[in-house]
Amino acid sequence: MCHRRCLIAIVCLLLIGCTVGPKYKRPPVTVPDGYRGLGPESSPQTTASLGDEKWWTVFQDPQLQELIRTSLSQNYDVRIAAARVLQAQAALGITRADQFPTITGGISSTNERFPKTTITPAFETSPTQVNLSLFWDLDFWGKYRRATEAARATLLATEWGQKAVISTLVSNVASAYFQLLELDSEIQISRDALTSRKESLQLTEVRAKGGATSLLDVRQSEQLVYTAAAAIPDLERRIEQQENFIRILLGENPAGVTRGKPLVEHPILPTVPVGLPSSLIERRPDIQAAEQQLVASNARIGVAKAAYFPQITLTALGGFQSPALSDLFTGPAGLWSFGGQLVQPIFTGGRIRSNVRLTEAQQQEALLVYQQSIQQAFREVSDSLIAYRKNQEFRVQQEALTNSAQDATRLSNMRYRGGVTSYLEVLDSDTRYFDAQIGLAQAQLNERLALVQLYNALGGGWQQ
Repeated sequence: MCHRRCLIAIVCLLLIGCTVGPKYKRPPVTVPDGYRGLGPESSPQTTASLGDEKWWTVFQDPQLQELIRTSLSQNYDVRIAAARVLQAQAALGITRADQFPTITGGISSTNERFPKTTITPAFETSPTQVNLSLFWDLDFWGKYRRATEAARATLLATEWGQKAVISTLVSNVASAYFQLLELDSEIQISRDALTSRKESLQLTEVRAKGGATSLLDVRQSEQLVYTAAAAIPDLERRIEQQENFIRILLGENPAGVTRGKPLVEHPILPTVPVGLPSSLIERRPDIQAAEQQLVASNARIGVAKAAYFPQITLTALGGFQSPALSDLFTGPAGLWSFGGQLVQPIFTGGRIRSNVRLTEAQQQEALLVYQQSIQQAFREVSDSLIAYRKNQEFRVQQEALTNSAQDATRLSNMRYRGGVTSYLEVLDSDTRYFDAQIGLAQAQLNERLALVQLYNALGGGWQQ
């Protein structure tokens, strides 16, 4: 009865035991009133944000959607991140188990024969024992509770890390696909230019044979043909390598990629809703992961400080032991033991103090990483907004340049055929027009890449 009362008293002490170490409070951060990079034509900021949209509503090309779905199920980085979540879940279970007693059961049986001596006759014995033992390291100071808190925060950080991998993968697949479509545009421009220049070369050769022009014009016309022809193999190389890159993102072996809409048919927005800067902290998975790492580091300080205090351990053993199996569970065969131990560190050579300082320094590092992640997120959004707006402006000017160069090429060809100018003017105009077309294709790509980057910077892409 006395032992039972002692056990009840110890359990009550455990339940009201304290938890050493600092309690976590989200540190204050400086949040700007608005994102830098919003143009004067931008609408007033609202709670709605592009980052809240699902990726399949942002990228509406069915072929691109299929590529993203395949990558999310097969990409190795995503699968590795999922495995890390399972590891963190198991680690949490292991750590949490330390809060509870360990109970083990056992049975042993031996058969021994002792020889005859001058004092005793020969005899045999077959002792058998069945027991149930308990070991409980009481968490009076909250050491294991703090460790569980740290493990739970680590699990959440790993889960947010998985979401960050997903968000990055969606962005990478979309960017790679748009780059592939842009290369398709470039190679089509080169092939059209090659066809047109071959026709122009034939006309120049006819005019040279008739004495209407010189051999120099023929050679200059050949230069245009060779320039367009040389660009095609290099573009074919880049296209196949880009297809291989996309397939690797999909977790597949190198192969071709089926196209959907042309690059110019992918919609662009004149203005992008960005939402409130304060909501970015809750939406960005990398910021959430950094905060959970801070929570874990904060809890580990409590684990380290708990080492200053006594460690209380309970042990208990109960069972039966008898030399004869038939008498094993009779009253006299019962056995039990109960004990407790308290261990107080006295001298550790500064180990405990140094460990506390280590965890406090790690907590400070995690705090700085968290604050740095927030600043970096605001910078990425601002950079993406600037890039998207300026790329739009550049594309508009590039379209005007391309139209002007196209008309200049038409006029120079008319002047050459009318004998008003030399082929050098045609050569210069055609080269400028070809470069303007390539520049326009790249401008169209950059505009869409900036939208992808902005979507990723706003914390979009991981929502499923």
